[in-house]
Amino acid sequence: MKFSQEDFEKAREQLKLLKTDPGNQVKLNIYALFKQATEGPCKAPKPGMLDFVKKAKWDAWQSLGNLPQDSARQKYIELVSSLVAAESSQVEATPPGSKAAYETLEVSTKDNITKIVLNRPKVKNAISKKMYDEIIEALEEAAKDDSVITVFTGNGDYYCSGNDLNNFTNLPANGLEEMAKNSAEMLKDFVDHFIDFPKPLIAVVNGPAVGIAVTLLGLFDVVYATDRATFHTPFSKLGQSPEGCSSYTFPKIMGASKATEMLLFNKKLTAAEACSQGLVTEVFPDQVFQKEVWARLKAYASLPKNSLAVSKQLMRSMEKEKLHEVNSQECECLKGRWLSDECMNAIMSFFQKSKL
Repeated sequence: MKFSQEDFEKAREQLKLLKTDPGNQVKLNIYALFKQATEGPCKAPKPGMLDFVKKAKWDAWQSLGNLPQDSARQKYIELVSSLVAAESSQVEATPPGSKAAYETLEVSTKDNITKIVLNRPKVKNAISKKMYDEIIEALEEAAKDDSVITVFTGNGDYYCSGNDLNNFTNLPANGLEEMAKNSAEMLKDFVDHFIDFPKPLIAVVNGPAVGIAVTLLGLFDVVYATDRATFHTPFSKLGQSPEGCSSYTFPKIMGASKATEMLLFNKKLTAAEACSQGLVTEVFPDQVFQKEVWARLKAYASLPKNSLAVSKQLMRSMEKEKLHEVNSQECECLKGRWLSDECMNAIMSFFQKSKL
């Protein structure tokens, strides 16, 4: 089937109307096909290694080689059409209790439970800057709504794969220093919201958890996990340092030597190991995980709301000042790590491996 220039222009307009982020790899394919269709094979000079975004775009365009412009135009139209069709098929009426207007989360309140679902399954629920902002907003709403407990879980096979390393690719005008400063401020505010959350906060870990998705668990009140879950904090591999108050909560929960294995030496824990060390409250067989956990959570949510909130504050209030202090120190340390050669080299290595 041949496509006209009019079809190409229509696809460009349809692309602007998409509400769902198709993911960075798809966006790179779209960019490359558009450049190939309008300019032909890539003849632009190769960007520097530290310019992550331009380098990724250049690589994507270069990978198309001598693909004819007509073929690139056709592939561009077909790709955009498939994205439009996929988005249309997912549009459903908002179910009762659901809270709309989130791009990266599914948030709903039912049976006195506010459920916050990390909803980027195509990228293993990696936390983008948009998701950071939306989690903060969801926590603020949940703190004020009529629910009794708040539950975090993930959509798909993963609970969360940690930070989306593409967060490091969008450099602001003032370069790396401004990026590190802005990221540290955002992270501090994000973790502060977990420290200060007034209601019982429960993690339903439905699959592997990585990085900040693991470190934050020390700030949750209860953590339930499927036996399929794993817990991994590969900070030193990426030239980084712990966050989420884990430099304080992990040694307190599991002891200094076990915390060192995780936070310094990248040890990945099974769900059973995480439970035996106190990070996870209870582990369930995967085939009955959802049924058993949610039955238990509904029972918890039937308890007196104010009594639970007051009891949590009694248990947590003595630690709050210390946790805020630890959070500030960790974010300040990370700001320096993000500017280090070790961290930059590790991230570049990650992106190069992900293209293989």
